[in-house]
Amino acid sequence: MKKIIFNIIAIAALTIGFNACTDLDMPSDGSVELPDVFAQRNTIEGYYNQLVNEIPQIGMTYYSGQYLTFLASFCDEAEDVNNRSSGATYSWYTGGTTSAYNPLNDGLAGNYGSYNNAWNYYYPVIRRCNTFLQQIPDATAGDLNEAEVAGWVAQIQVLRAFSYLQLMKRYGGAALMDTPYETDHDYSQDRRASVEEIADFIIAQCDLALATPEAASSDIGFRWDMKDDQRGKISRAFAYAVKSQTALFAASPLFYEAGSKYTWDKATDITKEALDQCLSHGYALYNRTMNDAMNAKTLNIYGYYFIQRSDPSHVQDKETIFESTTQRASVWQYASLPTWPGGINAGGVSAGSCPSQELVDAYETTDGQPVLNLNNPYSDADHLQPNYNPANTLYDRNDPYANRDPRFYASIYYNGALRKWKKGESQYLNPKFNRNFVGGMTAVTVSDTTTITTTGANSYIETGYLGGSINYDEAYLVFDYISDRAIEDAYFYVATGTTAMPNSTMKSVAITLPKAETWTSYKYDLRDFMNDYGFGVSTINGQQPRNHRIGFNPSLSEIGLNIKISGWKIEMATPPVALASVETYIGGNSAISDNVTNLRNTRTGYYLRKFNSAQSETGAEDDGYVKMFRLGELYLNFAEAAYNAGTPDAKHGDLSARDAVNTVRARAGMPELPEGLSKEDFEKRYRNERRVELAFEEHRFFDVRRWKIIGETDGFVTGMKITQNEDGTFNYERVKMVNRATAAEKYLLFPIPQTEVAKIREYTGTNWQNPGWD
Repeated sequence: MKKIIFNIIAIAALTIGFNACTDLDMPSDGSVELPDVFAQRNTIEGYYNQLVNEIPQIGMTYYSGQYLTFLASFCDEAEDVNNRSSGATYSWYTGGTTSAYNPLNDGLAGNYGSYNNAWNYYYPVIRRCNTFLQQIPDATAGDLNEAEVAGWVAQIQVLRAFSYLQLMKRYGGAALMDTPYETDHDYSQDRRASVEEIADFIIAQCDLALATPEAASSDIGFRWDMKDDQRGKISRAFAYAVKSQTALFAASPLFYEAGSKYTWDKATDITKEALDQCLSHGYALYNRTMNDAMNAKTLNIYGYYFIQRSDPSHVQDKETIFESTTQRASVWQYASLPTWPGGINAGGVSAGSCPSQELVDAYETTDGQPVLNLNNPYSDADHLQPNYNPANTLYDRNDPYANRDPRFYASIYYNGALRKWKKGESQYLNPKFNRNFVGGMTAVTVSDTTTITTTGANSYIETGYLGGSINYDEAYLVFDYISDRAIEDAYFYVATGTTAMPNSTMKSVAITLPKAETWTSYKYDLRDFMNDYGFGVSTINGQQPRNHRIGFNPSLSEIGLNIKISGWKIEMATPPVALASVETYIGGNSAISDNVTNLRNTRTGYYLRKFNSAQSETGAEDDGYVKMFRLGELYLNFAEAAYNAGTPDAKHGDLSARDAVNTVRARAGMPELPEGLSKEDFEKRYRNERRVELAFEEHRFFDVRRWKIIGETDGFVTGMKITQNEDGTFNYERVKMVNRATAAEKYLLFPIPQTEVAKIREYTGTNWQNPGWD
């Protein structure tokens, strides 16, 4: 057997950033034998960490030409502002894709090149997974924990499965490699595995990983419960999400072949198990109460979810399974309104992915009625003459953005949308609860969460000192809480000095906290405390503002009250500029433009709102992270498999396809789909629901392909041109964007890179290229 040699540079790449102080004890010739890598714990862990960190970033990772853009620009979700000048989106729209050049391959890069160049990116990941899995059983490092190593192995098995899922989604069949190729590998024997074989491998790998017992320690192993400092690690929920998506794709029209085991029945079983397992381990749709009156119209609970950073511990966000770890959505910069504070000087450079009129049409009215007739949404080939749903009584053609699905307001900036033009200035004081100032209760603090149980009358807990002065126009006490009952006689009070309540009480105010079974936000205005008693502002009883405290009296009399409090802090703020209106009409502050050189104004009359935080600007980006896997998708995956396997109302255990869709709709505040829909009618409603719920999350591009409907969806999109009359009313005119060459059948799959096809043909004598790309 020939020795496998790694160059010292390759080893450095595996360890840099993880074990910066590692002494690899390299031979003097600058190389190291592979078994030596697995002889030391730090190099093994470095290899593992580098592999897990190759899970790609998603979201704003594609190139339009000059700037980053979303995958949405390459399907019917959006028209990219760079639609008529040289660049990747222009090449895509005009049919410039070949086996030698795929515009979708351009984008942000990891260690193995562009994340989007899937063939060239994922095979190196797979090869290194194979190497790890082959070498780790013979690792000679003496300080390895067996449970920890088992966890690493399981995660790398799932990463390899995930990598094959990405290849399958884009190319269909591919080469299956489950061991490293030796230097004398006979490439003439390689063959292209079928989609069914790829799916078998993916699911088997995930099942093998999931069979690994969970370690007793909460810090190591392949786990359900993660800690916040384990962001980016692969969980058991991740494995189930990979299984769910694999089964859905394998059963879909693009990939299913007669006789395949991946029927809709099998897909139903797999997607239901994935959903059930996640639900039974604490996953739930995001439903935190959000208090933000300034953004009440646009920042509802759905919108709020997409600008929040997930917490891997799932204390607050129980929906996200995995999200981009480092790359924010960057809507504020690359898909921004031209009126963003400071314009280009503040970092906003492009309108980017401009939502299409077709996407806007998909948002129902609040009574649950589609706006258009889903059986025949447009009466002309150019989508300029909509067929309105005669059963819809809420839609107003003269006020088309009123009374729409709440997800519309959270996802799209439209003419008349309200937003903050300028953020206020905020700082925080973080006085922690002090165990020396506790009475009539037990109080246990873990990390940032304090669990309180009242044990006597007049219970109280006080913070330590503020540590600073409140020197802003506004100040609020903010925190999140869970309580098993409504709290009717709670108080806040000002505390000073070194003794606890009641001697330190200067001012108190009664409050009521409603019962909250899930984490709920609370915000209390402290300005009366500041104005009346100088709290945090001036000296009280000889105590400087930095030495003031704030007390919480959860109950004067109730014993056995249980409450959890997290994120207790004082928010000091200078108010933001008041809400102002987005004006996309001709002559408005964010007007539609067809000027090819103007990349700052929308092509379609709409801008992206989803993921975008009003607090983002140069040097202080606050946009959200795109979710790769989340529970909402698992509900919809099951719904699709279940209705195709039977009927929309047929129960699979405790859930039907309609139940699953309605669960997702309920979180958004939308009415249920009615019982008794035919399979054909339910399919239209389901596909519309999936389009709306998962907009701009890299699903629609693949959905229209696996459903084989790109001939209907991807030939062009439309927008809305609005003019204002003298009386302030508006005229609405649908306008067609550029024709695209991407509705042809060959665009169902990506072309395999021509260089790879040529090598394979030379070695095997067979042509692996996908149809239409020779």
